[in-house]
Amino acid sequence: MNSFWTVVGFTLKNKFRAKAFLITTLIIAIIMTIGINLPYIFSQFNSGDKVSQIGYIHSKSAEDSATGDQLKAYFEAQEKSDIKLVPYEDKGSVSENEKQLKQAIADKDIVGYLQFGKMSENGFPEMTYKSEKLMAYESTSPIQSALQIIRQGTILHDAGLTAEQLALLNAPIEIATMQISATDGTTNVDDGKSLEQQAVNMGLVYLIVVLLFMAIMITGQLIASEITAEKSSRVMELLITSVSPLKQMFGKIVGMFLVGLIQVSVYVLVLIINVSLPHNNKLLEQFNIDLTKIDPKLLIFAVLFYLTGYLLFATLFAAVGSIVSRTEDLGQAVLPITMLSLAGFYISIFSITSPDSMLVKVSSFIPFFSPFVMLLRLGLTDPPVWEICTSIGILFVTIYVAVWISAKIYRTGVLMYGKRPTFKEIRKAMKAYKI
Repeated sequence: MNSFWTVVGFTLKNKFRAKAFLITTLIIAIIMTIGINLPYIFSQFNSGDKVSQIGYIHSKSAEDSATGDQLKAYFEAQEKSDIKLVPYEDKGSVSENEKQLKQAIADKDIVGYLQFGKMSENGFPEMTYKSEKLMAYESTSPIQSALQIIRQGTILHDAGLTAEQLALLNAPIEIATMQISATDGTTNVDDGKSLEQQAVNMGLVYLIVVLLFMAIMITGQLIASEITAEKSSRVMELLITSVSPLKQMFGKIVGMFLVGLIQVSVYVLVLIINVSLPHNNKLLEQFNIDLTKIDPKLLIFAVLFYLTGYLLFATLFAAVGSIVSRTEDLGQAVLPITMLSLAGFYISIFSITSPDSMLVKVSSFIPFFSPFVMLLRLGLTDPPVWEICTSIGILFVTIYVAVWISAKIYRTGVLMYGKRPTFKEIRKAMKAYKI
């Protein structure tokens, strides 16, 4: 057992002495810090909320200018409106008015202007928005919405409704949502997940899935590359005489797990520190994010699937790394394992909006995908207990088989040099080795 912990300690020391590892960790932490604070950084360069000023020709004798005045009054009545209508004096001719408004755009006084035509059947004149921007939906969409509200208000006012009736008619209607289970047998009307709990669970699932994928991709590659490097430098021949292959393999897996855990802990600490800053803390309060609403059972399952998912893929990476003699061939050798982890990651990430789809349900029973996908179902839906137990059972059986096969491959592969051994050679050597 002492030799096992010796391998774990050696793996930790060897990795933390590597400048490339430390520099990479530092760079990622800096990138995370910048990314989290990016909205605040951008806000410091803004003088305030940007308001798009839109011009129009105001003429007391023209009927169409009344529409411009109505839009102007509407946006002025809105709280923190990002649109402002600016009236310009009528110069007496269409060409002079056009020249005046184009000059205002050139002078950066307005971003565009409305041009009115003849009256249409909808009660407003035909309108054209002119600007230097391509497909300026950010300006035309609010104007269209405003015109709809203005027309509705005019019709209702003409119908004789009072101001109180108009306010009641326009008052928003809110519907609360709650996620329940139809199969748990409970009849308590308060049982279920509120919208805030659903949002927090979704955030936790997203975070765990990303962390698991990072652990598999980073530490898995490190396990395979370190084994291949030791094998190519003939260090393996010295290690194999003092430590059994099985202890070597699991020592490296546990050592790299601790390395990845420390690295992830650093990233989580950076995340917590930056989120706790006053300007970011206000943002969390604005979105009503309460971390105390996280379901404790979800946390337990998150840890379980994180550990089992890591162990499954780590043993496979170790086995593949042991049969590769040159680091140049490692990328191609681990490609199938990488594709499996990518598939599980993408299925879970792209199914966040549809966690009850058939693809998700089937994938949650496939052991290479279940650490990602079953966690998604647990966080966003309420799968039956038998499905959870079946998925975990299949995963544990797969891990046992993967460990058994990987240990045999590792014992055989670490002493095979030169060309990559064939399946026939590996199978023959594995038969001679009993675990």
